[in-house]
Amino acid sequence: MSNKKNNTQLIEQALVKPSNTISRIWIIPIITALLGLWMVYYYYSNQGPLITIELTQAEGVEAGITKIKFRDVQIGKVEKITLKNSLDGVLITARMNKDAKKLLVKDSKFWIVSTKINHSGISDLSTLFSGNYIEVQAGTSTKKADYFIGLAERPITAPDAPGMHITLNSAEEFAFKSGAPILYKGLKVGQIEDVYFNFDKRIVYYNAFIKAPYHKLITKNTRFWNISGIQINLKAQGISVKTGSLETLLANGITFGVLKGMPVGDRITKRADFDIYKSYEQADAARYQQAIKYALLVEDSVRGLNVGAPVEYRGVIIGRVESISLGNKSRNGVTTKAVKIPVLISIQPGRIGLPDTPASLDIIAAQMDRWLKYGLSATISTGNFFTGSKIVEIHPSKKVQDNNIAYKAQQYLGYRIIPLTADKVSLLLTKTSEFVDHLAKLPLDKLSTDASGLLIELSNTAKEFQKVSKNLEQVLADTNQQSTINNLNNTLKSFTKVANDFAKGSKNYDELTQTLLLMQDNLQALKPLLRKVDNKPNSLIFSGAIEDDIIPKKWIKNNKKERINE
Repeated sequence: MSNKKNNTQLIEQALVKPSNTISRIWIIPIITALLGLWMVYYYYSNQGPLITIELTQAEGVEAGITKIKFRDVQIGKVEKITLKNSLDGVLITARMNKDAKKLLVKDSKFWIVSTKINHSGISDLSTLFSGNYIEVQAGTSTKKADYFIGLAERPITAPDAPGMHITLNSAEEFAFKSGAPILYKGLKVGQIEDVYFNFDKRIVYYNAFIKAPYHKLITKNTRFWNISGIQINLKAQGISVKTGSLETLLANGITFGVLKGMPVGDRITKRADFDIYKSYEQADAARYQQAIKYALLVEDSVRGLNVGAPVEYRGVIIGRVESISLGNKSRNGVTTKAVKIPVLISIQPGRIGLPDTPASLDIIAAQMDRWLKYGLSATISTGNFFTGSKIVEIHPSKKVQDNNIAYKAQQYLGYRIIPLTADKVSLLLTKTSEFVDHLAKLPLDKLSTDASGLLIELSNTAKEFQKVSKNLEQVLADTNQQSTINNLNNTLKSFTKVANDFAKGSKNYDELTQTLLLMQDNLQALKPLLRKVDNKPNSLIFSGAIEDDIIPKKWIKNNKKERINE
């Protein structure tokens, strides 16, 4: 009873209070949630910007796989590929790394890297195993951007590459492609970056880059010319074959340099324009800007004479042929006279040691006028027998005669005319033709008939001699017989008959005499040609005057005016 009472007292003393603490079991979910929030924050806080790249096509690009690289280091990845609304290209959405923000400026460039096989070789072969990727080239702008126009191909030159950009232009029919090499003495020192065609001027412009330190070679007097493939030129001087490097044999190439005889000139420090010439010879000819022009009126054929053919004075080039067959708009209707072919030539003072200035043209004009008074002439001669190319040669004359009045009247379309004479080869051909004509006029049929008759007479004479020999045998056999005397008489009569056939006044004598006189006349016609061959045996092949020509003398200044002494 007492125990029960005690228990009741104990129960009445217990107090129930509510719990104000959180169960420890919630610690783990809370920590997990905090970690998740921290990871989300870390992910977004360290996530790079989202950019869009516009390309014409997405060759080998896959969303979630294709990487974006800078100097072979991954800086982003493609997330999405969509077509443009205009369906003329694709839009590539890519997520960049946070540390790549400095690359995302306005002039940065993007392009797809894949294996390429072209005339320059094989490039980016590693993409066959790793797959295509997008490469970025850092720009120099300070403006941020998130939309970029991708390039179709890899840029030829990096924007920060040391060197110099130049512009080359050409109106010729040869063409160069992006990546075409630019050589200097066989070394590759630059290349063509891109090509632009001007439709208005119909000229092709090439943006090129010369890398350092070779860009220091570019001066105001630098000339560029083509060295593509194998160049074979058939000129009056002969046949020339030129080749560049192995790379230029497979594709077009350009080289440059300062022409022989020209000063180096001042260095070019910024972008400049240069012409591309077809060859070194064309580049060399283009430096002679001043020229005085004369006309030649050709009666014979001009086959083998080409535009650009040299004009020579005693073997020295003093000019070139500018054009052949100039048009004469003043002549109308049909003419009964033979039409002469006009050939326009130019004489360039820079080729003969005078300054390439307009003042030198007056000196050349005065010299030519003086020589024309004394019979200056020109010839169109064969410069090379193998190619058939012809040249124009200027020949002063020693004859002292004043043709100034007649010369002033001889002009063609405003150009002064230089008299034209035949060259030595043409004269030889003319003499040969005349000799053949003389031979054709010979009475060969009559001579043949006379020769046949003469042969018959000789045959009869031989038969008579045979009879004589038989008679002599009989005489030796029987010298005492009377018939021996008769045979001797008959033999003497036969000799007498033969002598009468060739005696003076006979038909055979007259025909033989006429033949010998005709042959003597033909040999007399050949006498000048034989004398020339005897004096100069090589004159049949090589042309050249035997007599000495007038030798120009130096200039003498008098009263501040220049005059010309013969």
